[in-house]
Order: sequence, then structure tokens, then C-alpha cells
Amino acid sequence: MLARWQSNRLQALQRRSQELKLQVGSLLSESQLKEALDASKRRNIYQRCIQLKQAIDENKNALQKLNKADETAPIGNYNQKKEEERSLLDKLTHQLQELAVSISRENITEIRALTEREEDNKSADEEEEAEEEDEEEEEEEESEEGGGEEEETEEEEEEKQENESHHQATSKEYIAVGDFTAQQAGDLTFKKREILLIIEKKPDGWWIAKNAKGNKGLIPRTYVEPYNKEEGQDTSEEEDSEEDVEVGDQTAGGEEVKQRTDSHWSAVQKAISEQINTVDVLTTMGAIPAGFRPSTLFQLLEEGNQFRSSYFLQPELTPSQLAFRDLMWDAKTGTIRSRPSRVSFILTLWSCKMIPLPGTSIQVLSRHVRLCIFDGNKVLSNIHTVRATWQSKKPKTWTFSPQVTGILPCLLDGDCFIRSNSSSPDLGILFELGISYIRNSTGERGELSCGWVFLKLFDASGIPIPAKTYELFLNGGTPYEKGVEVDPSVSRRAYGSVFHQMMTMRRQPQLLVKLRSLNRRSRDLLSLLPETLIGSMCTIHLLIFYRQILGDVLLKDRTSMQSADLISNPVLATFPKLLEQPDMMDALRSSWAEKESTLKRSEKRDKEFLKAMFLLVYHDCVVPLLHSTLLPPFRWAEEETEAARWKVIADFLKQNQENGGALQALLSPDGVHEPFDISEQTYDLLGEIRKNVA
Repeated sequence: MLARWQSNRLQALQRRSQELKLQVGSLLSESQLKEALDASKRRNIYQRCIQLKQAIDENKNALQKLNKADETAPIGNYNQKKEEERSLLDKLTHQLQELAVSISRENITEIRALTEREEDNKSADEEEEAEEEDEEEEEEEESEEGGGEEEETEEEEEEKQENESHHQATSKEYIAVGDFTAQQAGDLTFKKREILLIIEKKPDGWWIAKNAKGNKGLIPRTYVEPYNKEEGQDTSEEEDSEEDVEVGDQTAGGEEVKQRTDSHWSAVQKAISEQINTVDVLTTMGAIPAGFRPSTLFQLLEEGNQFRSSYFLQPELTPSQLAFRDLMWDAKTGTIRSRPSRVSFILTLWSCKMIPLPGTSIQVLSRHVRLCIFDGNKVLSNIHTVRATWQSKKPKTWTFSPQVTGILPCLLDGDCFIRSNSSSPDLGILFELGISYIRNSTGERGELSCGWVFLKLFDASGIPIPAKTYELFLNGGTPYEKGVEVDPSVSRRAYGSVFHQMMTMRRQPQLLVKLRSLNRRSRDLLSLLPETLIGSMCTIHLLIFYRQILGDVLLKDRTSMQSADLISNPVLATFPKLLEQPDMMDALRSSWAEKESTLKRSEKRDKEFLKAMFLLVYHDCVVPLLHSTLLPPFRWAEEETEAARWKVIADFLKQNQENGGALQALLSPDGVHEPFDISEQTYDLLGEIRKNVA
């Protein structure tokens, strides 16, 4: 369950169990209050029981998979502590089951009472002379006076029952959580914290409401929440301050919303909660749609290196710590052994359409798509970012892989390779559309999610989905929320003709992607990469060079497999830094393409010769730039910094081309470079492995 391990795995699970224990205790206390007798309160408590039960089951599954050998530090009485945690989780499960059963019995009692009342009413219609049921007949006559003598059709009765099942609370008053301005005729404009009376709840998410002045109109359900008369407006503030935020909404289909208490949500919740106030302000100002959220994947990237490509590019040790699990030497071919994986294909990002525009109070610095392997609960791969381009004529359309002069920057390349060896039946790709922004008034920077979508890679039978183009409609909120719309103003259902319904679908935010199967050459190339990795297709040959050099140094040339000494190799030591600096990768690609164009056909077929040439290019291009004082530090989505860095890189590459290498530039008195320690040019095998395990 927990994807980001901290000090050790068992302690992380113990902390999570204590959090669940507090939540269960709070729920049991709440169920004893007088307010819990209300039907809506019982229904809310029952839903939270189900959600907590799911969270406890996830903790149980994670606990069952734990092994003492996987811990990063020794733990005393490991099996005893593990058994205590299992007993605690079983106890919490039993408490939730008893509470859920008691609530279900109360609901069944009410249903039986209502059923008996309906049967009595029917018998009263048949036996009009019965004196005991005269009062019931009078009540029925009074209730039928307002509705006329026409009987409702079966469809109307079903619709009425469905609407009543959505919400049976004693009060229909809701409080607005944000300002809403009417988008078209028939909408109702309201302000934040305004009390609205809900007249009818439609399944499309647009409810008919009446304000205090008596004005009626349509409102989006995502802008309101139930109003508690006793607690008043403090209810919404208290709910927002809870550690585990519960989403009490439903999808248009009536599905329950998944509670946002997943491990990765817990990992980024603190960072996101710090930005919630900013997002609320921007939403209230109308600067962003209601479905925008702080970027979940960006927060995971900020947590550390566990979701970066440099992490997954490093070799992984076996449980015995004596050999590499995913890096093996093939003596016949004289290179690393290819390793197939369960998932291996190429994905192309085509375009994003109808993406809502932010307001003028914020300046967009970058539009991009982040993608990763996801199983519905946790991220299983690195998070890969592709920057989108757009035109002022079509600001709601994002495109990828634009036509440029020279090589296409890898940051703009929409062709991505996907590899994963996970056996999860729910394996898929999580796409998150995001923007980097700066507020004009305060200068504050941030990352927002403009929507997300999950593409499952296997059907219910375990068969891979076909390689074709997919049109994916975006969801709002975070990947741990369900039923949230990106922009409620464009999500209403069209009840008119087929043409109107088609036009409504065309207004939905969507992502267009294409899955491509591999040919033999592409399959052979990808099999040389780690079993789990996502990256740009234009950098695949550089990644393969790195893995081959890694195999030579760790498997072929190392005198003893038990040796853990530092290895002097600038390529292995510095290449992971390049993966976090796309412009440096482009510099290496450009230098290698220029060198490769001068090679003969026979030389290109010689793998050892190609590796030797690659090492020369790397030392001539990358190593001097990494230590140049002229090169500004890399900063994401800063246009001035990116332009200044590329100018330095382009001038250096031009100078190398004119001088036939970097030696003259290195010896020139004009070239100033930062001093470095010899450890910066050495590869620490155990250090890299420890970073991966931590």
C-alpha cells in the first residue's frame, strides 16, 4: 500500500495503522451522538465504514508482503511486531463490521416500517369501510389533492425513487463553497457561503436551486455542500482541516467516491494542503475552473528521486544482495543480456482538446503532460514529463512534437516508450495534464493539474488492449478522487437532439493518444533497458549506451564481484544528472548525431567502436558543460533561464565543432570552470543502491 518507504517499511505501516485507529475511534464516537439517528448521518457513517474498511484491507495486504530481509535497518522482535499489527487491523475490521451491521439493521427497520405503511395504505384503498384506517385514507386524499387525479407512469415512479435514494436528508439546504456566475440562460448566480434550497437533483450534476430572494435556476453540484444549521458555516472549515479528506460526492452514475487516503495521497497531502488556500482563492476569483487541483505527480517528484528516471535506470540487487536482478552479462554476445517485460510498447501523445483556460490573474509558464505506470493505488514507475505547445488562435488545444529546425528537443517529443514488468491486473497509464504558473499580483509560483485520465492496459480477462488511437475524456480533481469534473460549466448533459448531444461531447476536455506495437528492431532495443522505465524515444540510444557501459564496468571489468570500491568513471557518475536536465541531453544528442554522421558503415556495425566514440563525445561535450561557471543552474519553466542555458550550450557546441574538440576551450584562459572533488567523478555502487532502497 505504501509506495514511499521512509525509515523502514514496518514502521511506516505502524504509523498508518495508528492513523486508521484514530479514524475508527472518531467514527465510533460520532455514531453514538444524537445526530447519528438522522438517516443522512447514518448513511454518511456507513459510507465512511466502507472506505475505512478498504484502507485497512490495503494495509493488511501490504503487511502480508513484508519480509524482514527487505528492511533497510535491523528491527528487533520483527515477527512479533508484525503479528501485533495484524491483530490491530483485525480488531479495527471487526469494529467497523459491527458498526456497519448495526446501521444496516436500523435502515432495514425503517424500510420495513415504510413497507408496512404502504401495505396498510393499499388495504385502506380496498377496504374503504374499515374504521381503523380512516385517518390513513384522509392523509392519502390530502397528499393526492396537490398532485391531481392522474396516476404517475412507471418511469416517473422509478425516477422519483432514484432521486429520493440520492439524498433523504431532513433538510435540503446547501451552502455554496465558491462563487458561481451564470454561464447561460437558466443558470443561478450565487456567492460563496450563500444558503441555497435544492428543489431537484438531476443526474447530470446540475441541480435546480432557489436562493433567499426566491430566484430559481441551475447550479453545479460541485459548488455546494450540505448545510448544517447547528454547526453553521464552521462545518465546511472543519472538514477541510481534517488530515484525511473525505470526498462526499457521487459520480453521475451514482458510484461512490473513493476516499483520498491512499499511500501516495498521504505522501503528498501535506504539500498539497499548503497550496489549497491558494487554489481556493484562484477558484473563487474565477482564475481557474473548479476541477483544477495542485498537481499530484509534481508533488511526488518533489518528494525525492524515487519517481525520477535516474532512480529506475540504476541496477537493482537481488534479495541476497550478492548479484544484480536486472543487469546480467551475456558471454556469447559480449554485452548485457536483453530482458523482455510484460508491458513494452510505444505511446504517442497527439493532442489535448478543449482544455479550460486560466484567468488573466495568473501567467502560464508551461503546459505539459506527466505520465506514469499506475495500478489505481500507487505509482509503479518514473514520472515522465512532455511539454506541450499551443497557438494563440487555438488556446484550448495543446499539441506535441512540433516541427523545429534541427533536432527536436526531448522535452517536446510526444513519442514515449513504456516498459513495466508489474503483474498487477489493474495496470495502466496515468496521464495528468498540468500547468506551471505565476500569480501576477504576488509573484507566487505553483503547479496545477488541469485534469487526469487513467488508461487501463488489460481487460477483465487479462488480454492487452489493442494498439490504436484512444480518445480519453479527462476527470477533474486528483487521481484519488472520483466524480469531479474539470469544468462544471461545460459538463451538463444534452437532453435535446442527437446533434446537441454530439456538440456537448465535443466540448469535453480530452486527451488523444496512440498506442503502437513494436517491430523487431524496437523490441530488441527496448529489451536492453530496465524492466520498468518510461522515457522519450529520441533518447533511447543514449540510455542503451549508459546501460552497456554500466554492464562493462560492473560485470565485465570488475576484478571481484564482492568488491564495493569506488569506481572512477565520469560517465556513470554524471549521466543520471543529465536525465534531470533536458537541454543537456539535447546537447549530447546533437554532438553524437554529428559524430555518428562521420562514421563509416562498417564502424557503425562495430559495437565496441561505437562505445569508444560515445565516450569521447561525452567527455568533449557533457563533462565541461556540467562544470562550466557560465551555465546557469537548471530551473523548470523559467523561460529566461532556459534561453540563457541554451545560448551557453549552443556557443560551446559551435566552438567544439570549429576546434575539433573541447581541448582548446578547456585550456583557454577565457574558460572558467567550477572546481570539483574526485568523488564527483566516481561511481559509488553501494551509494546508488542505498538511494534506491531508501
